[in-house]
Amino acid sequence: MGLEISAFPAAIVIGATGYDEIYQNVRTILATAKGSVPLDRDFGVDQTFLDHPTSMAMAKSLPAIVEAVEKYEPRVAVVSVTWVASEAMEGRMIPRVRIRIRDGY
Repeated sequence: MGLEISAFPAAIVIGATGYDEIYQNVRTILATAKGSVPLDRDFGVDQTFLDHPTSMAMAKSLPAIVEAVEKYEPRVAVVSVTWVASEAMEGRMIPRVRIRIRDGY
């Protein structure tokens, strides 16, 4: 099973379970800057690439996205990372991450 998830804001469902919980967790990881969570400064995606030219920032952010998602949501594997084209043209990097639920979950 595969699904694309982006960092666009979405309503948080308290008590989400199953696949909904997994998708919500991945969206939260993508939308959180590393260093911004007080009790877990390692949570989220490293943002040190932000002031680079867009194409370079996209390339540098790929391993950071994969690492963060697979570390904090071990039930998924990242299949691919693309970008929301209209946002990239405006200088905003909105990742679209295709995930696969790992066997056993």
